[in-house]
Amino acid sequence: MNFTLLYFASLRDAAGCAREDIASAAQDPRALYAEAVARHGFAMPLERLRVAVNGAFADPGCALREGDEVAFLPPVSGG
Repeated sequence: MNFTLLYFASLRDAAGCAREDIASAAQDPRALYAEAVARHGFAMPLERLRVAVNGAFADPGCALREGDEVAFLPPVSGG
């Protein structure tokens, strides 16, 4: 299946891009993130991230469909 992955904050910095289109056999965001960790070397565990699928927050174990946009959002501090 084809997916668009969106990275924010420290993940964007580590990946060197904010967005990438990939082909994957992953069935859920958890598996997609594992692939991204292998590809980009992310150190942040999935448990610390929020996941959004097609613009709505989602469980990392939710089923994905062809063409889904999956965003990985790390905690952000600011002031």
